[in-house]
Amino acid sequence: MNYEKFMLQAITNANSFKYTAKPNPVVGAILLKDKKIISEGYHERFGENHAEINALEEAKKQIGKTFKDFSELTLICTLEPCSHQGKTGSCAKEIVKTGIKNIVIGSEDPNPKVAGKGIEILKKNKLKVTTGILENLVEKQNKFFFFKHKNNKPYITLKIARSVDGKSHYKNNERTFITNKSSRTDVQTIRACHDAILTGGNTLRYDNPRMNARVNFPCNQPRKILLTSKSYDEKLHFFKDAHVDVFHTKNLQKIISSYVPSDICSILVEAGPKLANAFLKANYVDELIIFTSKKKLGENGINWFSEVNAVENYGFKLESSYKIDTDLKEIFTK
Repeated sequence: MNYEKFMLQAITNANSFKYTAKPNPVVGAILLKDKKIISEGYHERFGENHAEINALEEAKKQIGKTFKDFSELTLICTLEPCSHQGKTGSCAKEIVKTGIKNIVIGSEDPNPKVAGKGIEILKKNKLKVTTGILENLVEKQNKFFFFKHKNNKPYITLKIARSVDGKSHYKNNERTFITNKSSRTDVQTIRACHDAILTGGNTLRYDNPRMNARVNFPCNQPRKILLTSKSYDEKLHFFKDAHVDVFHTKNLQKIISSYVPSDICSILVEAGPKLANAFLKANYVDELIIFTSKKKLGENGINWFSEVNAVENYGFKLESSYKIDTDLKEIFTK
């Protein structure tokens, strides 16, 4: 049987939960009898049932109606079933218990806690296991998750907003809205995609930002990270209804490394030129998003970069470029 059609459906439908499953990967599962779908399941919320378990629970309602027992069914799963006990039990062991004989997997899980161990459990219990079906789409869908476990560091995105003359803000630190409303709305979605948001003490004190994801759909709010060497007021917007990790060190490697054992797979850096350039010079930035407005700050503005071609010098290449009303949004990757 050609399983690609069903794998694509599982991948597509799983995407509906990308803002509520994070920082876990999005996963879809479909149970088939011949070419007929018996049930579907998705990892809908972080900390709750995984996709396979939801699909199995839905299928149980059909026993004696559309099939007699699970040995008749094939399980389509976008990502390798987990093998370990985490916030939920081992999906691989639960699959074995049902009596399913055939499973088709999109991609092996890159997490060292799983990484082939789930497949090993299935094979040891004499299930037929097929892997690598639309593997590239599964990895693309879970870009941050795969990157973290392959590179042993969270994916770092740096977002900046600049005037047409390359400025960040005025020298007197007056709060300045450089980009238009549509661009600022787009930033909310960027925040919603990431597991954490990092900023510096100066941005906190001068702008008093909320830096949460203000979106019109369900979303696991990103964790907040503050880098500062000075005192701060916990009554500022940044701390409201949020878990904030505060670091008093300038050692960026130490800060980033501290998140390797955690669930955090992606960090969005929203900070002023000093901290932004520190991340760039240390070669920690994996993606750079630049919003450029038509507004001009002139001689009283602070430059983002000291060199005109700084982005290229840091090794970034333009991946996409498009207008958001009067602003230009550019995405650079390495």
